[in-house]
Amino acid sequence: MNRFLHRATALAAALLVITPAIAVGQRAPVKPAAPRDSFALTAALPVDPAVRVGTLPNGIKYYVRRNAKPEQRAELRLVVNAGSILEDEDQRGLAHFVEHMAFNGTTNFAKNDIVKYLESIGVRFGADLNAYTGFDETIYILPVPTDSAGILERSFRFLGDVASGIKFDSAEVVAERGVVLAEWRDGLGVGERLRDKQFPVIFRGSRYAERLPIGKPEIIEGATPAPLKRFWRDWYRPDLMAVVAVGDVDPARLERLIRTTFASIPRRPSPRPRTIATVPAHDSTLVTIATDKELTSSNVGVLWKRPGKATRTVGDLRVGLLDELYDGMINQRFRELALKADAPFVGAGASSGAFVRGSAYSSLDANAREGQVIESLQAILTEAERVQRHGFLAAELDRARTNMLRGYERAYAERDKSPSGAFVDEYVNHYLVGDGIPGIAFEYAAVQKLLPNVTLDEVNALAQQRSGAANRVVTVTVPDKDGLAVPTEAEVRRVFGTLVAADIKPWVETVSDEDLVPTPPAAGKVVSERTVASLDVTDWTLSNGVRVLVKPTDFNADQIVMSAWSPGGASLVADKDVFKTSLTPTVIERGGVGAFSLIDLTKKLTGKVASVNTGIGDLSESLNGRASPRDLETLLQLTWLRMTAPRVDSAAFQALLPPIETALRNKDANPGAVFSDTVQVTLAGGHPRVRPLTIDMLSELNLGEMFNIYRDRFGDASEFTFLFVGNVDPATLKPLVEQWLGALPASGRKEEPRDVGPKQFTGVIDKTVRKGIAPQSQTAVLLAGSAPWSREEAYLLSSVGEVLEMRLLDRLREALGGTYSVSVSTAFSRRLRQEWQIAISYGSAPDNAEQMFKAVEQELDSLRRTPPTAAEVERVREQQRRELEVAKKQNGYWLNTIRGRVENGDPLDGPIEDEARIGTLTADKLAAAAKRYLMETNRARFVLLPERPQ
Repeated sequence: MNRFLHRATALAAALLVITPAIAVGQRAPVKPAAPRDSFALTAALPVDPAVRVGTLPNGIKYYVRRNAKPEQRAELRLVVNAGSILEDEDQRGLAHFVEHMAFNGTTNFAKNDIVKYLESIGVRFGADLNAYTGFDETIYILPVPTDSAGILERSFRFLGDVASGIKFDSAEVVAERGVVLAEWRDGLGVGERLRDKQFPVIFRGSRYAERLPIGKPEIIEGATPAPLKRFWRDWYRPDLMAVVAVGDVDPARLERLIRTTFASIPRRPSPRPRTIATVPAHDSTLVTIATDKELTSSNVGVLWKRPGKATRTVGDLRVGLLDELYDGMINQRFRELALKADAPFVGAGASSGAFVRGSAYSSLDANAREGQVIESLQAILTEAERVQRHGFLAAELDRARTNMLRGYERAYAERDKSPSGAFVDEYVNHYLVGDGIPGIAFEYAAVQKLLPNVTLDEVNALAQQRSGAANRVVTVTVPDKDGLAVPTEAEVRRVFGTLVAADIKPWVETVSDEDLVPTPPAAGKVVSERTVASLDVTDWTLSNGVRVLVKPTDFNADQIVMSAWSPGGASLVADKDVFKTSLTPTVIERGGVGAFSLIDLTKKLTGKVASVNTGIGDLSESLNGRASPRDLETLLQLTWLRMTAPRVDSAAFQALLPPIETALRNKDANPGAVFSDTVQVTLAGGHPRVRPLTIDMLSELNLGEMFNIYRDRFGDASEFTFLFVGNVDPATLKPLVEQWLGALPASGRKEEPRDVGPKQFTGVIDKTVRKGIAPQSQTAVLLAGSAPWSREEAYLLSSVGEVLEMRLLDRLREALGGTYSVSVSTAFSRRLRQEWQIAISYGSAPDNAEQMFKAVEQELDSLRRTPPTAAEVERVREQQRRELEVAKKQNGYWLNTIRGRVENGDPLDGPIEDEARIGTLTADKLAAAAKRYLMETNRARFVLLPERPQ
């Protein structure tokens, strides 16, 4: 399947994400997208008529489509069908280096000019403007506004320069070495070390084993323009490039810009052949066993490699459906097994799909409990063997088909609400690997035709692809620690032999036919109602005191999001119980609700798009949910059950503890975890409510006690506010709210959160943590203080942080070449205490950490003393304005905005001043705020260094 549909189907199975435009209580009528014979298995997939596909005379291909989600934006891509797999021996890592050089000087843009320009029109470098290099492709990513003159023209000019005019200035190449090395350094660690052990086995005999995009540091350190230019000239050529443009723009205009920009690029005479690397077949099973001192869990996987095939016909589409059905059904079995107290694994899964160019895979994987790798391998292979011998049950296939069809239905209904980025991904994939782009209307119609005819025998037959020694690779990873035995290759191989003689019974399942709520509770009533016209919000008070707020939107056709909260949270429990409280929602939800275990509940909700989860924060307890409009009542029923009928499942509780214990037992092997715990404990000053979880603390967990905590926080709906945002009709919602939320028990109790947490740190703190093997360092710098909160001050603090991040990126990355990225975040608390904090984080080479910190201090001092330039102010304002434009068209923005007002006691009918506030930002305001907030009176610095000096 193409990427868009694969993603849509997978997310539908999880009952999360964007959903289709269906009237409440009705199924959307489906209009046939094609004649009946279009669904013959041999029929080629058509090209979606909404996309224009063409090829310029020089060979450059293009894809153009109008799409107004988000409005006044376009997603542009330059796709180069070449990556690290094509590097010569002296170019290892230079395909990626070329990508970096595209931003460091081209025919029409001097070093970083395109970055500065795009930032000035609201595009953030890294978060928006970006690029990536893979094994087989390099892709340049430009999301740009379309409502100002000249933006599209300059953006296309830059992409044209990447295709035909990168400068490769010697000084810039030397300067960029440090940045590329910093990116290489950021990738070091346990994952990199395991990959280096596994890839030579997984890709035995293939260039994929030795052509990782990040390359070799010694080649990066010595990079010169000549080999960079050679790679660019060899592979950045018209017959290996495509341009993709999707957005709120006239397609004819986009097509003209593409022709004007790219048609004059000449073909390369006598081009090098663009070969496709292969993954050689092998007759016997390969085994790789890897250990590492920083690994915190054990894993085992079985991978079957096979030739890849693009999805070009209806038959190919049907094959993809079969794979998804098989994986979905066996994964449901794995989820059920993982909940058993005697399960050898924490979790397990099956997957299949594209591997590398021209190759596909099927796999079984398990995250093993400590010391049970062989048992986990036995367990996942047994399930695959069970399917091969006995097949799936008809009920399992029915559920999987229902969920899959619902996923396509939702994608179809959202066809006019899909973001441009989703279409871009489809077209990039079409160009690179040839997957069809028929559009969701055709695919939905095809799936409706194909899916009912899928038989159990067909799906069961796929078990054969997940068996046999040919092209099979077993991967085992185990922590390197005293007392933990590492499986031998002989032990691994022996498991396959034992399956032959194993007595494996058919799968047995139970399915409850009971209603989710057999007897509805006595309904309440709306006793007061008002409309907040400025926000288009309806405000109800129910007879039990529960407050309900409703904001209809049309941003997503089939999405309703819910947030509910009441004051109190973990602040109301004793110090010793804080850690129990944080774990309580996970523990209780694992038990299910009402008469349904977690597994039974999953089966009961087949075909439904509704979910509710609980959480307990420091100052409040909350429920968060989402649903399709037609499943709105199910959402409310689940909410009622979460609050009135939590289910105690001691077996599920006992199954949850061993994996937590394993994670805690090995946590100190993880440098990042040790560093994070050190920062947390140090800043809290040893406060008893801030304790990193340990194995000893697990012995204090008691299911009955946690159940009581849960009931205390959620069993009384007094002071709860429920907020619904999305495609919701208040008239439809009202009787459902009365039935389910009006029936919640409420005693009228009043609670306020207590001020019992750690105080803000004071003074200067410098702490170094030595942990880890890799030659890398991480630094966190925090500034803190107290000040009267106001929306203006919180906004200015955030804006100062944005200017600081820009300056630090320019200094630490561009000038010094010492880091790949810098992050600056800010927070300004309002409730209980009015305190603020600025957090700066970045990586570096260990021997460069001190120099980098001095540069940070210099930039802090500079911003305190020197007002931001007019250009800096404009960049900040424009980025904020552009982000707000997009955010205001998303349900999440309104959910957070309205909840924030209610929780903080602000009037709902007050004006939304975000846009006006951005317009009043000036250099003088920022300069004054920098003087207030960038003082180092309260400053903490934490540095993570390797255990051994490098």
